[in-house]
Amino acid sequence: MTGHLYGVGVGPGDPELITLKAARLIEAADVVVHHAARHGRSVARATAAGLLREGQIEEALIYPVTTEATDDYRGVIEEFYERCAERLAAHLDAGRDVVVLCAGDPFFYGSYMHLHKRLAGRYPTTVVPGVTSINAATAELGRPLVEREEALTVLPGTLPEDVLADQIAATDSAAIMKLGRTFGKVRGALERAGRLDDAWYVERATTGRQRLSPLAEVDAETVPYFSVAILPSRVHERTRRELPETPKQEGQGEVVVVGLGPAGREWLTPQAQEALAAADDLIGYGPYLDRVPPNARQVRHPSGNTVESERAEHALGLAAQGRRVAVVSSGDPGVFAMATAVLEVAAADRWKDVPVRVLPGLTAAQAVASRAGAPLGHDYCVISLSDRLKPWDVIAARLEAAARADLAIAIYNPASKTRTTQVAEARDLLLEHRDPDTPVVLGRDVGGAGERVRVVRLADLDPADVDMRTLLIVGSSQTRWENGVVFTPRRYPR
Repeated sequence: MTGHLYGVGVGPGDPELITLKAARLIEAADVVVHHAARHGRSVARATAAGLLREGQIEEALIYPVTTEATDDYRGVIEEFYERCAERLAAHLDAGRDVVVLCAGDPFFYGSYMHLHKRLAGRYPTTVVPGVTSINAATAELGRPLVEREEALTVLPGTLPEDVLADQIAATDSAAIMKLGRTFGKVRGALERAGRLDDAWYVERATTGRQRLSPLAEVDAETVPYFSVAILPSRVHERTRRELPETPKQEGQGEVVVVGLGPAGREWLTPQAQEALAAADDLIGYGPYLDRVPPNARQVRHPSGNTVESERAEHALGLAAQGRRVAVVSSGDPGVFAMATAVLEVAAADRWKDVPVRVLPGLTAAQAVASRAGAPLGHDYCVISLSDRLKPWDVIAARLEAAARADLAIAIYNPASKTRTTQVAEARDLLLEHRDPDTPVVLGRDVGGAGERVRVVRLADLDPADVDMRTLLIVGSSQTRWENGVVFTPRRYPR
């Protein structure tokens, strides 16, 4: 008896968008198959990684070519799929069930379909649909594709520019796939069709590296293959504007101070996601607001980094008018962030009837610690080196007290363009109480595209390696740096 072949869509990248049926089949499979370019990374496998189990056979199908020029691209690819089909046939003939992972949907520009046409007539086969990148893109944009009698056209960006322009001009809504190197041509076609201002760009939808932007503002040099151009429904936008405005009832608004965590979507709690989704207005430091996907119904109020009280007043004023306001902070809003600023302003009598809630977020200290191991596994303290709101002698006294108490120390805001001496001063002060070999973790942009985590001896801490996006964790006398990880034992010597 032969095995069963499954083509399983795992969706656009968010593991939570894998269907229950797909998850069940992946976990039960004897053989799990994924496609990858020659660098070996697979979007489909990364999405389903949490479902794989020990003992499963994995087959990586590595493309011999991708987008580079070759005299016979189609011939090389067809020969590749012939070889891959026979590799899978060997498993199926041995009675093993084979699951082929496919990003998005298996039958929507999916690599699985090339195996399906070669194997489906020889073995029992089931195809499990997945959420496509188009569905994910429109969901993240908060903009429907079609309404009423509108027609949708799906186009590959590999078409000639004049053909793309004609197709775009003739349709109501469109999704254009296969961008990357074709982006310049696609942009030109949208402009020729008079639809450039309507188009949206979505990159790696639903993942921690997601990017959403009006397409006209996107630099072609930054566009990867895993992106899509969307022309959303014009009927929906027109009818939305025609709806009568429903006035908010006075006194029904609120302010929610939301912690975004240290980086992308995967660091955001469900509670925070719910508050962001429910908000009418989003207020915050501009770069932090940029991490929240745009939603056409919401009003965004970006501001600079040093106007916390003004942001709080603005949020409370909107809430007093009946608006639901989310004030965003990186990390946890209660740790050197916006919660204190909002609550301090809200303590005034004029705002006593405006409810304020604070929703926690994963802190930068927790994120950096997790990357290094468990350096905060025992007693620790958190100190900011910024002397913008408190004098340096207070900071120095607290550092010395923490050092004398033998606490591990998480250090926020260690340096900036104008604050260049504090790291060296803090290091020298700590060396008066700590062994020079004390491990120090330097975590920069953890969870982001520029993530870098290093461990150095306290004596070797170089201020030149530290900037405002870096967090430092200085170990206690008990902290150990072994086998590439840093940890502080929970037991303390008696």
